[in-house]
Amino acid sequence: MEKNKRLDDIVAQAKKYQAEREQTYRERALKMYPWVCGRCSREFTNSNLQELTVHHRDHNHDNNPSDGSNWELLCIYCHDNEHSRYIEQVRYGGDATENQSGKATHNPFADLANLLDN
Repeated sequence: MEKNKRLDDIVAQAKKYQAEREQTYRERALKMYPWVCGRCSREFTNSNLQELTVHHRDHNHDNNPSDGSNWELLCIYCHDNEHSRYIEQVRYGGDATENQSGKATHNPFADLANLLDN
């Protein structure tokens, strides 16, 4: 019983600290930026503001510079998508487009001069 009580206290304390931290940077970000999702451009009002989240660009929730340079406002859907993409990048080492050199390997007009001469 004592073990469960201690675990419950630790979880409750962690949730309290997280709520305090989020309120601090969330309130600052909402004052700093327009209430628009940085990805899908959805606009927010007081009635649906709870669906607008603060995303940490470097994914470090403890990096909260006073100028807000590590934050962007995202709706809950875009925020979830951003974190899913980040998890995939960490797990699989990036997406397929990052591994390509970006140079074209096929030239459809390579033999055009010969074709026109014939």
